[in-house]
Amino acid sequence: MSTAIVAALLMSLALTFAIEALLRPSVAPFWRRPPATLLVHLGSTCLLFAFFLLVLQRPWFSVVFIASLQLVVVQASNTKSATLNEPFICQDFEYFLDAIKHPRLYVPFFGIRLAVAASSAGALAIAAFLWLEPSLLSRHGPAALLVPAGFLLLSSAALLLPGLKGLPPCRLEPHEDLHRLGLFSALWSYGRLAMRPLPAEALKGPFASEAVPGTTPVSQDLPHLQDLPHLIVVQSESFFDPRDWSELVPGDLLPHFDALTQSALRRGPLRVPAWGANTVRTEAAFLTGLPPRALGIHRFTPYRQFIHTPVASLASRLGELGYRTVCVHPYPASFYLRHRVMPQLGFDHFLDIRHFDARDRDGQYVGDLAVAEMVGTLLDDSDNRPLFVFAITMENHGPLHLERPVPDDAPHLSGAAANRLKTEEIADLRVYLRHLRNADAMLGRLRAKLTPASPAARPGMLCWYGDHVPIMSGAYDRLGEPSGDTCYALWSSRRETTANARQAAESLGVSELGMAIFEALLQDASRQESPHDDPQDNDAVGHTQSHQEQE
Repeated sequence: MSTAIVAALLMSLALTFAIEALLRPSVAPFWRRPPATLLVHLGSTCLLFAFFLLVLQRPWFSVVFIASLQLVVVQASNTKSATLNEPFICQDFEYFLDAIKHPRLYVPFFGIRLAVAASSAGALAIAAFLWLEPSLLSRHGPAALLVPAGFLLLSSAALLLPGLKGLPPCRLEPHEDLHRLGLFSALWSYGRLAMRPLPAEALKGPFASEAVPGTTPVSQDLPHLQDLPHLIVVQSESFFDPRDWSELVPGDLLPHFDALTQSALRRGPLRVPAWGANTVRTEAAFLTGLPPRALGIHRFTPYRQFIHTPVASLASRLGELGYRTVCVHPYPASFYLRHRVMPQLGFDHFLDIRHFDARDRDGQYVGDLAVAEMVGTLLDDSDNRPLFVFAITMENHGPLHLERPVPDDAPHLSGAAANRLKTEEIADLRVYLRHLRNADAMLGRLRAKLTPASPAARPGMLCWYGDHVPIMSGAYDRLGEPSGDTCYALWSSRRETTANARQAAESLGVSELGMAIFEALLQDASRQESPHDDPQDNDAVGHTQSHQEQE
């Protein structure tokens, strides 16, 4: 190889280690990592250098290009760690394409100025190197390019093959794996694991017919169709109860949620596998009942597998009981591949952003009250079957700082801790609380809608839960981070508890919540004496059980 190519390669190696050191939290120095990680780092750099040398035909331009790409990944990782408590992993590369399709969801977290500056600097660098550094192919002929590139490819294979074979297993704890293995080895490890199919445990999930206690075989033991209640489940964007986190939050912020928990069948904190974003992780765990360990590496992007491998879900199980199943999400259906996944999970219909219009917006997205109106319309349908609606809201999705000025109706903060917050941090929190109050109003409307107008009307059940806590890094730095748990409440119009018999709070994992709803629904319907057994009495409350209870 020519001296210029060797010098450029050595510079590229040095830069990759230097840029890796910019990761926060930091990674272990390469001399303290397993030896195989050094082979993977060196082999990856040789592979990248060979590839860009073939494409760009300029060794020093290749150095700059590789360094620029690594800087993008490091900056993305640092931003993700600061906002989502998780570093960049291999599965996140697909989000670069999503950032182009849905820039509002991603670019503001990195800073619009930074994105513009990086793009401009990249364009200038490309123009400069194309002009300043001549092409090896045009200047020295094909051999000057192909021979060193071929040697580098062979060298990368000689380093990568034993390196990858000798890597220690990942623990699927992103921060820990990144620290132990370094950037290149962690990306390789997660990427290789992602090529594996879903574990066998996931294919036989808890909602498979034969796996549901008390319902095998499907027989006359199941409730009659007319005894089944309507079921509305709301996955409320960024919903948690911040009154337990900060004294700044008004105590009367969530009157409808407080009323629901007072008469709920079950309620309490909800453990979710996401922080600030990655809604799909919570969503998949709820619908399928599969905890992260059952999905293995696919816990990070579960829907990528679900489009190929159908998994039993709450929706598919309810469909077997005779429910009409509808998913409502006021955002493009293609996001997270929901347009392909939801039918696989058993939903008959998926109503996305196309079923709403500009008048339904509140802030940056379709408002929660518009979603409540849509659910109400579905409940008013003349279809005689029970209805299951899974509503995924969007109103409280960040970035919160894009809503400036803060609307006048945003709740005000009070307390000594407010003095420690900067103006923008107070503004973020007020914007969040405003949308939280709208979510609470949505809950109130749905509960009223599900309350039967007459004893003969079909009763209803409502489950409300949050997918993750919001992104408010500045406020968390000043006031302390919340636990990361959200909250849930499950209510039935047929079996409201009284204040004196209020259910004690019970902590659940979100993967347990769907089964808890399903079991409560069967018990609720089994306690109801169906009209064809005693046509003289249709009262939905306090009847003796007319069907055998599910075990």
